Amino acid sequence: MDYWRDVGTIDAYWQANMELVDVSPELNLYDREWPIWTYQEQGPPCKFVFDDDERRGMAVDSMISSGSIVSGAYIKHSLLFNDVKVESHSEIRDSVILHGVVIGRNCRINRAIINSGTIIPDNTTIGENAVLDSQRFHVSPGGVVLVTAEMMGQQVHFEE
Repeated sequence: MDYWRDVGTIDAYWQANMELVDVSPELNLYDREWPIWTYQEQGPPCKFVFDDDERRGMAVDSMISSGSIVSGAYIKHSLLFNDVKVESHSEIRDSVILHGVVIGRNCRINRAIINSGTIIPDNTTIGENAVLDSQRFHVSPGGVVLVTAEMMGQQVHFEE
């Protein structure tokens, strides 16, 4: 099987990642006939906590990587890379959340890419109003919102 995608734009990067959560993606990460040979740091499995009617940690049509914790939040058609934390009453749809992101309580994130190490404060809404989003973040021609730590006034520090 041959696979190639040009991911040189925000829209193309977002689209390539969204294809991975399709039922039958062209690049099937679960295909044992086409193994992935790379180093991956070993971490704990992802974790979903709380099963109350008003807050339930769950993901649908999504991929959630190791070390991530979905605490009373709802994830739909999205990718969460490793060590992502999503707090209660938040909702993520059609988004790519990169390594080490923390999403606070009561957040709504739609059609976004959140860059590594970014902290999204409680009660933040992203991807629902392009005019407001373009004042704080970068909005691609296709309507994907890119959010970085620097855009949030934060500095990113990763421990090695």
